[in-house]
Amino acid sequence: MAVSTKATTYLNFINGQWVTSLNEQVKESINPANKNEIVGYVQNSTKDDLDKAIQAAHQAKKFWRKIGQAERGQFLFKVANILEVNLNEIAETMTKEMGKTLPEAKGETARGIAILRYYAGEGMRKDGDVIPSSDKDALMFTKRTPIGVVGVITPWNFPVAIPIWKIAPALVYGNTVVFKPATESAVTAAKVVECFAKAGLPEGVLNFITGSGSVIGQSLIDNPLLNAITFTGSETVGEGVAKSAAARGIKFQLEMGGKNPVIITKDADLEAAVEGVISGAFRSTGQKCTATSRVIVEDPIYDVFVKKLVQETKKITVGNGLKEGIWMGPCASESQFNTVRKYIELGKEEGATLITGGETLTGGEFDKGFYVSPAIFGDVEPDMKIAQEEIFGPVIALLRATDLEEAIEIANHTKYGLSASIFTSNISSLLEFIDDIDAGLVRINAESAGVELQAPFGGMKASSTGSREQGEAAKEFYTAIKTVFIKGLSND
Repeated sequence: MAVSTKATTYLNFINGQWVTSLNEQVKESINPANKNEIVGYVQNSTKDDLDKAIQAAHQAKKFWRKIGQAERGQFLFKVANILEVNLNEIAETMTKEMGKTLPEAKGETARGIAILRYYAGEGMRKDGDVIPSSDKDALMFTKRTPIGVVGVITPWNFPVAIPIWKIAPALVYGNTVVFKPATESAVTAAKVVECFAKAGLPEGVLNFITGSGSVIGQSLIDNPLLNAITFTGSETVGEGVAKSAAARGIKFQLEMGGKNPVIITKDADLEAAVEGVISGAFRSTGQKCTATSRVIVEDPIYDVFVKKLVQETKKITVGNGLKEGIWMGPCASESQFNTVRKYIELGKEEGATLITGGETLTGGEFDKGFYVSPAIFGDVEPDMKIAQEEIFGPVIALLRATDLEEAIEIANHTKYGLSASIFTSNISSLLEFIDDIDAGLVRINAESAGVELQAPFGGMKASSTGSREQGEAAKEFYTAIKTVFIKGLSND
């Protein structure tokens, strides 16, 4: 599937074949830990390439629907087994391509395997319900039916897990797929698609195409053969996806990030709270849609909490994620690196106090990559931009609250509503938090980041649009309900 000189060139996968783009142009994927290293080249595809991929998916959808849910599930079991064999290689590629540490990359790849097996199991689960009819001589039931060709657009921060949690349910429920990953992690995505190809997936069922979002992404949504689009990425792009999909009247599903709060009450276990905040804020260099971004602390324990938080944050080792002992890797790209630095400077300008970190790391290997030390801002006001806008980097904004009611009010004072967490030992406090917080994912005495694969995932307000992802909830997006009424059959 590849031709290479120094770095490998990865091809599109269309109608069961690995093919170059029609213009024969490629884009390079850079190692953010060493910007002089090219991880690989991917196709800079054209609209004509995309049209071929969508046509292939359209032609395959009837066959794929008719082979049955159980057999479709068996294909996913095969893909999971192949991915498991290639776990180390794919994880290492992920670390090289987007910077997260190797243990994190291995964990994400293992999660992808588990997601595949979960949805493979859907092949043997029910796809409808029998409903009593008012007519005693009739049989009435529902069945789930696929929606057709699904476009999958994914970001760079989880290049294995996010594509799989979209592609796996789409396929098992009988749809065909055109998959466009972010260019920054397209080499990793290509290696995942290789696993599907090796499993013998029928031609046209899964198609993989790389290129710019303005060309491939927009043309995908606009194509009349596309029946649905699922997107994870920035709010700005997501709004455009929604408008285009709504104009065509097709299903769309958007996940667009968050400004996730963690509340620390005066009766919280501070050791657990510090550990949870650091993990939630700085794992994956803060490049998670569920990452902890705002920490709202009740006044009586504010100073002692901040002291402990700073002490532990200073212990974080930053460097190349392939090396032993490295806790946090670089920003995933030069663009993201510049965005993080911009917000750090903006925080200072707004009057917040940079308590620790926020430095551009230099010298030695740091000069080759996009490294920033984990930053903690104090004296943050709720309306400051660093408390309102998604940074997607290792930056914490600390805010004070007089009591839980004010803390929840501050937490809800944002356009986002993806995830939220509270650390408390008081049952009344956690129940009040569960009821009053505006977030799709609510976690108690745990970091804000993370969701189990069998549970619905999605947010409120500007964070998400459409039905939830993952678990059984995925069925709502990838299928339509058909109600069947039967009467008057003869035994003759």
